[in-house]
Amino acid sequence: MKKKTIIILAVLAVIILAFVLKATSNKEKPVKVTIEKVHRGDLTSFISASGEVKPKKSVNISAHVPGRIVKIGVEEGQEVKAGDFLLKLDATQYEANAERDRASIQSFNAELIKADVALRNNQSFYDRQKNLFDNGLISKEQLEQAKAQLDISDATVRAVRYQIEQGQASLKSTLDNLSKTTFASPIDGIITSLRVEEGEVAIIGTMNNPGTVLLSIADLSVMEVEIEVDETDVVGVKLGQVADVRVDAFPNQVFKGKVTEVGSSALVKAVSATAQESKDFKVVITLDDPSKLLKPGLSASADIIAAEKKQVLSVPISALVLKDVKAAEGQTVEPSRDRSAGEKEGVYAVENGRAKFVPVKKGVMGELTIEIVSGLTEGQEIVSGPYDALRQLKEGTLVAAAEPKKDETKK
Repeated sequence: MKKKTIIILAVLAVIILAFVLKATSNKEKPVKVTIEKVHRGDLTSFISASGEVKPKKSVNISAHVPGRIVKIGVEEGQEVKAGDFLLKLDATQYEANAERDRASIQSFNAELIKADVALRNNQSFYDRQKNLFDNGLISKEQLEQAKAQLDISDATVRAVRYQIEQGQASLKSTLDNLSKTTFASPIDGIITSLRVEEGEVAIIGTMNNPGTVLLSIADLSVMEVEIEVDETDVVGVKLGQVADVRVDAFPNQVFKGKVTEVGSSALVKAVSATAQESKDFKVVITLDDPSKLLKPGLSASADIIAAEKKQVLSVPISALVLKDVKAAEGQTVEPSRDRSAGEKEGVYAVENGRAKFVPVKKGVMGELTIEIVSGLTEGQEIVSGPYDALRQLKEGTLVAAAEPKKDETKK
């Protein structure tokens, strides 16, 4: 009897164990997620881009007349004032041309004196002939000859005067070329580039040849950062917006500035044969208090403050998902930032331990968080991640807060 009783108890235990295991296997397992609360806070939207430092005013000095460089009066890095001597070209030929033009003008002046004397004599002769003709003492032919001589003398005087004006114009052009052999600084600034040496020949530019750039002068008191902003972001850039600028050469320093120029057309770039590049627009940021150590050409990046909001509802950007409103209830929704037809953007709220999709209206986007204009309330719990868990969520899915990872560096 004891053996039979033991067998019956064993069978009952096996049956009970089977029921327990079946009940356990049918129990719903929650999805481990990161749960956060909707909170209020300050939100700042940035537009970031990179570029380089440039002076607001920079001048390239090029040769307007050809000539050999005979003297250079500055060095690269030297500070100069407007009007300071820079360099000089050989002016021997231009000085000789000026002397030739002056001599020609003097010769024409002498010719003018002779022509004036002849004109006065012919005028007197004509007047006498006219008086004789009026008294019937000479023929009309004789009067006409006197008039012809007078006209020739008058034309001669006018021709000489034109020659004098031509000579004066030639002298003016020669003196202008002569003045271009001496270069003075057009602005206050610093010599940022000196590209020639004494003895070299400066060549003037042509249509296909820009000519010799002798040196460059930049006014470093006003510095700018020229950046290239993507076409999707440039619509949010406005004149006067504040920007934080970081220069690679000064990693621990942030320069403040303001947007002073926004390009109205896209920058021209080479386009590959297989794909079209995105369009960029030039944006100029003028620094408020530039360091004297800043140099043209330094690489820089800028964060333009496009919008600022105070104490607004916000959630992590990672919490946003897209749900197909035409799909069947409970269909898996993958997190995304893109909108397409038939999709609604929202977040998964946590109600009674289960996920519930809530459509939301977005506002300003910050670096890691985004403003929620409508759809959520302060303190409401939402699912913010991880990405794999968000992919598994459906309407009504049981969720549980994942345990925070322990910092393995701490002992």
